[in-house]
Amino acid sequence: MEVDLLQVLANISRVGEKILDRIVAIFLILVILFAGYSLWNSYMLFRGGFAGNDLLKYKPQISEDGTNPTLWDLMKINEDVIAWITIDDTNIDHPIVQGEDNMEYINKDVYKKFALSGSIFLDYRNNRDFTDPYSLLYGHHMERGGMFGDVVLFEDQKYFDKHKTGTLFLPDQTFKIEIFMVSKIDAYDPVIFNPSSIKTMDARNYLIEQARQKMIHQRDIDIGNDRIIALSTCEKATTNGRTVILAVIRPMNGDK
Repeated sequence: MEVDLLQVLANISRVGEKILDRIVAIFLILVILFAGYSLWNSYMLFRGGFAGNDLLKYKPQISEDGTNPTLWDLMKINEDVIAWITIDDTNIDHPIVQGEDNMEYINKDVYKKFALSGSIFLDYRNNRDFTDPYSLLYGHHMERGGMFGDVVLFEDQKYFDKHKTGTLFLPDQTFKIEIFMVSKIDAYDPVIFNPSSIKTMDARNYLIEQARQKMIHQRDIDIGNDRIIALSTCEKATTNGRTVILAVIRPMNGDK
């Protein structure tokens, strides 16, 4: 009887060991799968933050007449494409879209596919041809300079001093970008983040003064009556903090 009991206990022990081995094996498989998914997700997020070769083929080149036919080709793929922005010597080099609201392209790429990196987009309240006195662009703050990740680098004085210019390509016109200020702004600021209220030069001037009160750096340039654009991205330090670059845009071909 005692021998039978020991045999039963031994059998139970062997079964328990097998069950434990299987639990450990399943756990290890789940860890490997999760690690693989995390690596894949990080890769896709990183890749989505930069314009790949398939997209860069549509990037306009500076022409004598200011027209950019490659943008028309991209607009045939997505009618929401309105422009392309490049800030010299940075990773900011992307097409610009405009949705029906400011949530449409938060997690959607220029091909209208789901992407955590989203797209660079113009505020839905702005004119898509950048004829407003003030136009507001949004982009995610991504690692390694993806999307608008490089915007926060302008908080450094040396970086700000070195990076001054860029180009805004529209289908039928090209603008030179000249950066003159970087500020830290609350996401709920009623002036900076309300482009529908900036429809006159007086209102534009008031906006500049509001941004100047919260500026990090600025450079003196002749703004005149030129239109301005803002590049906005999230700031890591605070939940509602935004880093905002302000710049003037001037037509390269002399038109207004």
